[in-house]
Amino acid sequence: MKQLIENWFRLADHGTTIQKELIAGITSFFTISYIIIVNPLILADAGIPYYGALMATILVSIISCIFIGIYGNAPIILSPGMGVNAFFTYTIVQGMGLTWQEGLGAVMMAGVLFCIAAFTPIKSLLSRSVPESLKHGITVGIGLFLAFIGLQKAGIVEKSPDTFVKLGDLSEPSTLLALAGFLICLTLFVKKVKGGFILSVIFITLVAHFFDLTPVPKETSQESALILFSSDLSGWMETEFWIASFSLALILIVENMGLLHGMLPDTSKFDRSFQSSAFSSVLSGFFGTSPTISTAESASGIAEGGRTGLTAVIAGLLFILSIFTIPVLTGIPDAAIAPILIIIGGVMMQSIRHIPLDDFTESFPAFMIIALIPLTYSIVDGLAFGFIVYPIIKMAVGQFKQVPRTMYVMASLFILNFVFHFYM
Repeated sequence: MKQLIENWFRLADHGTTIQKELIAGITSFFTISYIIIVNPLILADAGIPYYGALMATILVSIISCIFIGIYGNAPIILSPGMGVNAFFTYTIVQGMGLTWQEGLGAVMMAGVLFCIAAFTPIKSLLSRSVPESLKHGITVGIGLFLAFIGLQKAGIVEKSPDTFVKLGDLSEPSTLLALAGFLICLTLFVKKVKGGFILSVIFITLVAHFFDLTPVPKETSQESALILFSSDLSGWMETEFWIASFSLALILIVENMGLLHGMLPDTSKFDRSFQSSAFSSVLSGFFGTSPTISTAESASGIAEGGRTGLTAVIAGLLFILSIFTIPVLTGIPDAAIAPILIIIGGVMMQSIRHIPLDDFTESFPAFMIIALIPLTYSIVDGLAFGFIVYPIIKMAVGQFKQVPRTMYVMASLFILNFVFHFYM
């Protein structure tokens, strides 16, 4: 069995081992495990039964992670994405008036459109069209986003009615625990201790439990445990249905492209990873959840040495176990996850050195992405501003011929998307 695994995932060719991939898979799973609880909470606002959404989140994550691991051989975790779930609930359902069943139908159709792009030459065209400066800007922007989320989870920064954010209360026990966990996690990371992230999560969770600082598990009644095949395609003749489907498809294509370009250690794995994400998006509508994406939290496993699909398969298997351990997962405090997100943000920040800062027409659009991903709390909105500004600034200096035509198309689509959502 060991030899079969090593041969299938080509571990030796990637300079990794089963042990490294195991640690990476466990790390990625624990970093993303919050989605099991948080995603259903957001989908519940759309009317989807909480426990049904919870089971859908787990089931689609299981299949998607194992699929990308075996087919794409990439250390990427596929799971329902934050931001996309909010778009589903508050824009498609509450804003556009679709029922949650019709919304799931739009998710399926968006996944089909995504697959058309992923399994045809459109994929390569889109990938080649995105300038390298923007790709690196996406990596840095996502890193800042993760760090910002981590700082919030730690209580180091908090909301302010006057300045939007401010320094948190550093005397709070949970914040002090997060700071202590950060120092432990950082020390283990710089010393390159194998499994350092996992060790820090376990230690901080145990300390939190000892001092009664763990979150209270959410009660989950098992009503509508499975909402498979609840998607409704009967509205395919309606304009709102297609607007929702195309908008969601655009978001999924651009966000997954940016995330994969920003995280994959081996860019040759992009095509199959992109295709895996597209296939997974279709499954989301079948199972009853908002679309999956290539999660930014995958970077935690990659930082631990994950280089192949074995990392994703291990995470998928842990999602199976999560069905029986939901109360345990809800007991992991934010203070245990926050240090990992902050450190990973710092690691991803290093990509800024690849942005040509001496060329303002290249660096400024990248800066827009870097700044607006965390400030809008949305990866896709940050991408949109960078993609819109790039052709504009190039035209301003007479370099419009250097911009691929596809970039003009994508910029126009983002502008139309903004116009529709804010002015129509």
